[in-house]
Amino acid sequence: MQSSSVAVVKPGDERYAPLTASFNGRWGAGTPDYVLLPVTADEAVEAVQHVVDNGDRFAIHSSGACYEDLLTNRGVRAVVSTSQLTSVEFDPQRSAFAVGAGISTVELYRKLYEGWQVTVPAGAGPPVALAGQMVNAGYGPLSRQLGQLVDYLEAVEVVVVDNDGRARKVVASRRADDENRDLWWAHTGGGGGTFGLVTTFWLRSPGAEGDDPAAQLPAAPQELILSQVAWSWDAMTEEAFSRLLKNFSSWHADNSAPDSPSVNIFSALKPRHVSAGEFLMSTELDAGTPGAERLLDEFLAAVNEGTGLTYRQERTTVGWLEHVTSWIGLGGDGWEGKGRFKAKSAYLRTAFTDEQLRAMYRHLSDPGFDNPATMVEIGGYGGAVNAVGEQATATPQRDSAMRLLYLTMWADEADDAVHLAWLRRWYADVYASTGGVPDLRGTGDGAIVNYIDADLLDETLNTSGVAWHELYFGSAYPKLQQIKATWDPRDAFTHALAVRRPD
Repeated sequence: MQSSSVAVVKPGDERYAPLTASFNGRWGAGTPDYVLLPVTADEAVEAVQHVVDNGDRFAIHSSGACYEDLLTNRGVRAVVSTSQLTSVEFDPQRSAFAVGAGISTVELYRKLYEGWQVTVPAGAGPPVALAGQMVNAGYGPLSRQLGQLVDYLEAVEVVVVDNDGRARKVVASRRADDENRDLWWAHTGGGGGTFGLVTTFWLRSPGAEGDDPAAQLPAAPQELILSQVAWSWDAMTEEAFSRLLKNFSSWHADNSAPDSPSVNIFSALKPRHVSAGEFLMSTELDAGTPGAERLLDEFLAAVNEGTGLTYRQERTTVGWLEHVTSWIGLGGDGWEGKGRFKAKSAYLRTAFTDEQLRAMYRHLSDPGFDNPATMVEIGGYGGAVNAVGEQATATPQRDSAMRLLYLTMWADEADDAVHLAWLRRWYADVYASTGGVPDLRGTGDGAIVNYIDADLLDETLNTSGVAWHELYFGSAYPKLQQIKATWDPRDAFTHALAVRRPD
């Protein structure tokens, strides 16, 4: 860029590789001609203006933690990275925390806690930036207790491109009288890289009052009780396996209301392929919860009831900040060095059906497949998430009880076809009665945009007749399309799974 203050990173620069690397080793590294690194909102405007004027197809990068090739696609010739926008400040004018889009969740937790002893219900993955989570609704271990991350979005600053090709900054807020409110709404779950480039998020609890910073977001827990339970496959029968998953899913279906006394419990059951030897269930809750140990004991008893199984448990009490700033991993040992992966997802509103349980067992006990780095993570959901109306945000899935992440990881490119085919068969079998994908407003409620899956575009894999955008955005999609047409009329911000303008 000529006469510009924006840093330009090109091949050969030591910064180029980490800024173009894929989170998923299947895609290798991106090959853009250059990466722009703005460090202020004004520089972000300048960067977007440059790529638009230059006619370059571009992608937005925050941390690069994307499951598909949206960043590394060979058609992407430029990248605008928000990774340098990492400030956290209290904005007294909005009584909200102004947070840079590129900050990692680990640093966000640390700065909010060390500065004000507050937090937000974001996720737990260290490489994930706030921008990637927020625009895809956001979810983490505190969500049953505190709600979705987007429920704390007070305002957002976005670099948009007008119909005449002019880049400019816009601030949009949740206020009912804000003329830009629809742009705020689009960023409460409408997906990333679709409406503009976010520079700043303002975070504030809905209904917060006063100007004391410590009162504008939830107080962070001081300590957590952690429970790690392991079941061996050695004694596992289909009946025991099915009962275990039925118990876990039934408990969450029965305890997903906002006023449930168990919303402080977050648990993730992680059935792994039989070749792993065992699988885990990780559970945590605020140690300050009245009767916390009793609630945990009752939960574990409910999950294991009637299975005839014994399990190994490790239970500890740890400092909250220590725990959320050190990722403990996926579900046991054996995941290291396996950088290639495929993921699929689903919301679950009820307990698993018997048909789904048979499919789960059939594939996870398949002796013809040998990959211990394969599992489905069934994470607790609902609670405070379900206290928000379906149309209040761009995340309409507000009555689910669980979120499912299907995952397999491997090391060698030569094994791609085997692992991809196996995971696709498993997923299609679990949802065979609804066209190979989760249903809408039945047992399930579509798929999770934060675990983005390009297979949903493929009509040979998604035979349901339900479009990918319905699975991700449901009833919110038509409104998102109108907002797209208003704020990105030139379709400057786009990728394979971005919201489309209406025909």
